[in-house]
Amino acid sequence: MQASADSTKMDCLWSNWKCQAINLLYWREIKQTGIVFGSLLLLLFSLTQFSVVSVVAYLALAGLSATISFRIYKSVLQAVQKTDEGHPFKAYLDMEMNLSQDQIQKYTDCLQLYVNSTVKELRRLFLVQDLVDSLKFAVLMWLLTYVGALFNGLTLLIMAVVSMFTLPVVYDKYQAQIDQYLGLVRTHINTVVAKIQAKIPGAKRKAE
Repeated sequence: MQASADSTKMDCLWSNWKCQAINLLYWREIKQTGIVFGSLLLLLFSLTQFSVVSVVAYLALAGLSATISFRIYKSVLQAVQKTDEGHPFKAYLDMEMNLSQDQIQKYTDCLQLYVNSTVKELRRLFLVQDLVDSLKFAVLMWLLTYVGALFNGLTLLIMAVVSMFTLPVVYDKYQAQIDQYLGLVRTHINTVVAKIQAKIPGAKRKAE
């Protein structure tokens, strides 16, 4: 019974996180999205100028400065007003943050599923189970060599964050036009792939 309750609670929590993520990416709460987007960009740009250790240390010092200052301010205020409101962060200190064994097992099972599926897919591509898919993967890796020569990992991460907060909004606004062009591109690619499969021995997929 307890395990079922924990699972239901985790499902509700995951659904809530998913809704919050969608609201952020689609700018449905502009102020909150702006804070998150700006904070992420500031963090990433800081990493381009300083080491990870320095950035983490500065962030920790900034957080500690804010909490210590607020704690001292509330203590002085309580002393002056002769009140006993207790610790200003008591609500957060009393908040339950422990993961149950079932929750840990659930996350572990999800991670194991992703790892196994990734390993199987890579094995399929590298051992050329399907020639066309392996050729597609080879072309993708070849293109990535040029991308890597132009941008470093941090720059790509910044571009990914900017895309996450802009592309969903653009797609939501121009969905009909984008879907139309994507359909044309997909049809053209499928036609080219079909021609390649017809000409390369062993490239045809087995009928399922």
